[in-house]
Amino acid sequence: MTNIRNGANSYANADKIDLLKIELLQYIDICRAKAGCIQYDLQQDNDGSAPFSFPEISEMRDLWQTHGNAPHPAANKVATDSAVKAFTRNEMTQSAEPSAIGEIL
Repeated sequence: MTNIRNGANSYANADKIDLLKIELLQYIDICRAKAGCIQYDLQQDNDGSAPFSFPEISEMRDLWQTHGNAPHPAANKVATDSAVKAFTRNEMTQSAEPSAIGEIL
């Protein structure tokens, strides 16, 4: 089975960084509890600025898509709408195990 790896990034308006961070922190446990979630993390740029990153691993694509259609992502979007300047998301598949990367390069 191939796990789905998703990478999302939220860029906050300069005056709304703290608001966005609070909302995103509340969202972590919800995401981790969903069916098929292997990993869901929240990362912030080391300088404390606007970019937030969400690396996520799900067991199967349909479980990840089901989560995207659940009520809590829509509620989170409403709560953070005024704070988000830009949002990007990528759906990816792992190409090599971490231990094999040195062998490939």
